[in-house]
Amino acid sequence: MERRLGKRVVELTGDSSPDIRAIERADVIVTTPEKWDGISRSWQNRAYVQAVRLLVIDEIHLLGDERGPVLEVIVSRTNFIASHTEHKVRVVGLSTALANAKDLADWLEIKQDGLFNFHPAVRPVQLEVHIDGFPGKHYCPRMATMNKPTYTAIRTYSPVKPVLVFVSSRRQTRLTAFDLVAYVAREDDSKQWLHMPENELETLLQSVQDQNLRFTLAFGVGLHHAGLLERDRKTVEKLFVNQKIQVLYQTIVPGLL
Repeated sequence: MERRLGKRVVELTGDSSPDIRAIERADVIVTTPEKWDGISRSWQNRAYVQAVRLLVIDEIHLLGDERGPVLEVIVSRTNFIASHTEHKVRVVGLSTALANAKDLADWLEIKQDGLFNFHPAVRPVQLEVHIDGFPGKHYCPRMATMNKPTYTAIRTYSPVKPVLVFVSSRRQTRLTAFDLVAYVAREDDSKQWLHMPENELETLLQSVQDQNLRFTLAFGVGLHHAGLLERDRKTVEKLFVNQKIQVLYQTIVPGLL
């Protein structure tokens, strides 16, 4: 964004906290809802909060999720700040296709001509959705029953192409990935999901801190969640993007790659 638009951009997250001068000089602040919620609470004493003229909220359909209340507070506070400073703020919400898009637009005070809601089929890369149901009252046993079907689905539908598997917790990334490794380890080619020379892998594993990640990477399976060190997360992302590993287990969070 800095190169293409010539704008000064700062990242403000739990992993990155630039000094106040860098924030004040920035044209664009990329941050998380939780971080901006904490900062904007003291908006009276922070000129850079009052100076915001455009608020872009990605994954706004997560209003119904656990971070939904935080997003609601941010939007309400933004409108409150705008009314007191008499500076109009434009709010742009980005989401997947919604059944209640008009209701969301009304809440954001967006008029009809500013609402764009496309059918899920309207996409540059066609997508087929298959839903399998798994019975069971208890969470862990039910999740465990999904592991073999997941492995079978990978072998059937994506034997050589990248696979992204979303799970609900950090612990589940480890448990499900270990089960998947156990299945592929029984195959004649147990390293079929690993697409790099052995010496390159050995060198790379020396820099990985998380022992669970080191184990799964040896089979071409990656883990990605907030509990990993940033360096380990970046390593996994780079390996997956460059197709050095074929399978990635990821917790359900906004925007991975």
